[in-house]
Amino acid sequence: MTDEAAVPSLAVNTEAADPSAKKENGEDEQAVLDTAQELTETAQEYWEDNDMDHAIESLDQAYALMLKVPGNNPKVSQEKEDLRFMISKRIMELYASRNTTVKGSYDAIPMIVNDHVMREIQSFQTQERDFFLESYKRSGRYRGEMAAAFREAGLPEDLSWLPLIESGFKLRALSRSRAFGLWQFIPSTGYKFGLKRNAWIDERLNPEKSTEAAIAYFNELHQMFGDWATVLAAYNCGEGSVARAIRTQKADYLDNFWDFYERLPRETARYFPRFLAVLAIVKEPAKYGFTLDELDKPLSYETVTVERPVQLKTIAEKLDVDVDDLAALNPELRHSATPNTAYSLKVPSGKSEMLLASFATLAKWSPPKVEFVVHRVRRGETLSLIALRYRTSMQRILEANNLRQGRMLRVGQKLKIPMKNSTT
Repeated sequence: MTDEAAVPSLAVNTEAADPSAKKENGEDEQAVLDTAQELTETAQEYWEDNDMDHAIESLDQAYALMLKVPGNNPKVSQEKEDLRFMISKRIMELYASRNTTVKGSYDAIPMIVNDHVMREIQSFQTQERDFFLESYKRSGRYRGEMAAAFREAGLPEDLSWLPLIESGFKLRALSRSRAFGLWQFIPSTGYKFGLKRNAWIDERLNPEKSTEAAIAYFNELHQMFGDWATVLAAYNCGEGSVARAIRTQKADYLDNFWDFYERLPRETARYFPRFLAVLAIVKEPAKYGFTLDELDKPLSYETVTVERPVQLKTIAEKLDVDVDDLAALNPELRHSATPNTAYSLKVPSGKSEMLLASFATLAKWSPPKVEFVVHRVRRGETLSLIALRYRTSMQRILEANNLRQGRMLRVGQKLKIPMKNSTT
């Protein structure tokens, strides 16, 4: 579009006193909403032509017009709410796009050090200092490959620092919500982004595969929300929670994370400032009183394909390596044993030929037999109560019955309950 292109003028007089006159002039509520919808679509066209000023002006007019519709009719009220949310989301995407364009790259996370961020920096400087330094040291084992993966995907390399606040770069970090691993995936989100979980392996604990899943999730969230601050909030508490927080913003649309900062759950509200605090410290450690010169080195390894279950301690003894090092290379193995299908086992560098030559001689391992009882669900029973009764965990019951978290139980439903000393 050229500079002469103008935003469509609005000939809508929503303040006309006579409702019949409104109808005569085609300016009823539906017509107003239709015009607002057209302006929103026009903004998209301007955006695609890199005409940001006209795009924003179109959205401004669409939003102002939409607010004039009373919405007393339930159908009109819902359409108005849907349009408000669409405009809010579009304006967020547009401002994020404009900010990153000014900086010359899509993959930039704008650095802000405001009062919220300074509070988190001070926390890392004082009561969380040991946690920060230990987590930073551990990051050396994994962050190099993570940063390369983000760079290849065209996403901000700075996101590779997120596991510091997610898991402290601990492979087996487990949260209260059953989120697991460096990137703290819950089972359902892990499944959604391709992380397998069965009786033998849990790929949420695999640094490479979980990083690939995190990249896929970030891409999806960025398409949804358009700016990295909101993306990280959604990564922490879920896109649904963030969308609901946006919907509660009645006075104006949202073009800045800090506009709805206080509407988020406390933990999520701290999440982005906490991440920015990490970036501030690692980029300028001396400024904030840190010396960051010691990193753990990543373990060097080779890969061997094995096809039957053998305990890692048996393999470690044969190769004369530390079993903890072998387990650290293969953290997704749930029982410290290779599975009963083809598996790419990582071994310390220089040990692959020795394992290939001797693997057939190693003792095959059989997992403990799983013991179950059958429980018929009674009225009023919940999964937590059933797990408590049988002294097992909700997660084991879910796995044994191939159920997803949050699924409702039915009265009379039969559940297999794994007993306390059995293995699933």
